[in-house]
Amino acid sequence: MSVLAEFAAKTGVKYFMISFTDLFGGQRAKLVPAQAIADMEEDGAGFAGFATWLDMTPAHPDMLAVPDPSTVIQLPWKPEVAWVAANPIMEGQDVEQAPRNVLRKLVAEAAEKGIRVKTGIEAEFFLLTPEGDKISDPADTAEKPCYDQQAVMRRYDVIAEVCDYMLELGWGPYQNDHEDANGQFEMNWEFADALVTADRHSFFKFMVKSVAEKHGLRATFMPKPVEGLTGNGCHAHISVWDLDGVNNVFAADKGEGQTGELGLSQDGAHFLGGIMKHAEALAAITNPTVNSYKRINAPRTMSGATWAPNTVTWTGNNRTHMVRVPGPGRFELRLPDGATNPYLLQAVIIAAGLSGMASEADPGPRYDIDMYAEGHTITDAPKLPLNLLDAIRWFDKDKELKAKLGGDFSASYMKMKMQEWNAFVSHFSSWERDNTLDI
Repeated sequence: MSVLAEFAAKTGVKYFMISFTDLFGGQRAKLVPAQAIADMEEDGAGFAGFATWLDMTPAHPDMLAVPDPSTVIQLPWKPEVAWVAANPIMEGQDVEQAPRNVLRKLVAEAAEKGIRVKTGIEAEFFLLTPEGDKISDPADTAEKPCYDQQAVMRRYDVIAEVCDYMLELGWGPYQNDHEDANGQFEMNWEFADALVTADRHSFFKFMVKSVAEKHGLRATFMPKPVEGLTGNGCHAHISVWDLDGVNNVFAADKGEGQTGELGLSQDGAHFLGGIMKHAEALAAITNPTVNSYKRINAPRTMSGATWAPNTVTWTGNNRTHMVRVPGPGRFELRLPDGATNPYLLQAVIIAAGLSGMASEADPGPRYDIDMYAEGHTITDAPKLPLNLLDAIRWFDKDKELKAKLGGDFSASYMKMKMQEWNAFVSHFSSWERDNTLDI
């Protein structure tokens, strides 16, 4: 009996969602009855890749999504259904542009070097009305709503239900809060190996949206869904371990130097150096939409701060920079937003980090200042891209990062993102009419 068929027999699952994620982060699935899952586990479920955001044509052969049984999750809110992440193949070969395959390749490359990258993410989201046109809680109007206990309790039913499910799944959730924007929330769970975190991130988005719909609401991870309010970040906490997952190779006794003082080892400093070295190109992955640049280049929000970077800088325990080192053995990348692809986020972190370790990259100077108040005093730090087009151009110029992620993937990703940008700039907007009609 196949692993998934046995799972169905033990749990009473009637259907499996065989799910893969396309280049734009769209989650695609086929609903397969348990009676047919054994064949699907071996051969995969068939998809027309062109019908999703993948760089394919209608003439391409069937793409088969082969489920990874180790990822199976029985839906806590609909127990007769199970979700399972899948690896796309075509004519017996991995589809190289498929995001989960990109990450799997880089995880394997890291393992060849004797390391395991572990990460945790903070995926912020808004709860809106079903139409998505306003915040769902009309009483959520505070000027500084972060950690507002009245507001979080008004959405207790949604937040507690999702947290209960994460407890049931063994993810180790440990805190939930109302975030810095009205209508915005964050839920944290334990860090894990990069591929596990990516699968959980993917499922988390599906779960939050599903539970919100159940309660008559709409959850969005859009980077900047409400003008004037803080956007949705997806901060990533990064550490690197030995292959046994026992020893943190980023951790060191506090010593001398700008990274040593913070308890970051030489390997950790070089991994950080890779992130800093490739930061502008990284943005094409971590901030992948037109809307993303309304967050990282935003003016002051209603709460008083954007909580998002616009300059390539790093520091100690200070949230106003692109990277902060909050304690020994890890650092936080604050660049990514809610639209980032769960698999490509982890892949680009590993790719940039491995590049930094291989070249013993220097992370550059540590700036222990408030970037929001004093950032203008730093004149030699690179600026992050101003828009998606700038980010795509930076990505295109970064040949080393493109090679690490894979040539086929990089070419397909740039092609699809340029199509997205061209669709945006060719769109006739009301702003154009309002500002040009009477010229």
